[in-house]
Amino acid sequence: MKKYEERYDEILTNIEKVRVRVNQHQIVKIIAVSKSVDAKEISQMYDIGQRAFGENRVQDLKSKVKELENLPIEWHFIGRLQTNKINALIDLNPTLIHSCSSLELAKEIDKRAKVKNRTLDILLQINSAKEEQKAGVMPELAIEIYDEIASTCSNLNLKGVMSIGAHTEEKRVIKESFKTTYDIFEKLNKQGAKYCSMGMSNDYELAVECGANMLRIGSVLFH
Repeated sequence: MKKYEERYDEILTNIEKVRVRVNQHQIVKIIAVSKSVDAKEISQMYDIGQRAFGENRVQDLKSKVKELENLPIEWHFIGRLQTNKINALIDLNPTLIHSCSSLELAKEIDKRAKVKNRTLDILLQINSAKEEQKAGVMPELAIEIYDEIASTCSNLNLKGVMSIGAHTEEKRVIKESFKTTYDIFEKLNKQGAKYCSMGMSNDYELAVECGANMLRIGSVLFH
């Protein structure tokens, strides 16, 4: 428990240093990525004060939701979503789906949500670094696709955008990919975009510097 407290405090301090430097009005929310830990460790992190947790596999999310149903945890789905898992995910009713990576996927989620009479909050995933191995829409198409989802998918509530930083050691390139996402997010503010989810364990400070208000932090928190 003590090790978690120390790490948590250190991360909060790091975020605060950047936030105060770049934008004192910026409120930053941490999603603790719990994919590699068990229910006991999530419970310990909850006791410290962390409330939002993210899973990247529907099956893992299902088992942890069941194990921890006594805690009012805010569950986020952050992984690549396969169409054959959509119904199971809708049944789990996550607080937010971060990884809506295409117009086709959005329409499929919307169609299944209509059948189940559910509405879901989602983020549009942007492949801001234009990397082949990553999912997400191309930056130049993001606003057009966002608008189309908003106007055609009545059972989805678009809440903003998500991206993964460029896969490189070069801070300049990572920052550029974050800046690309943030610029799109700013343009979508008038459409009600609320969250800019970017930044993970190895680049969360850069993400905050570039305007992220939602971070997905796992390994530096739990290991």
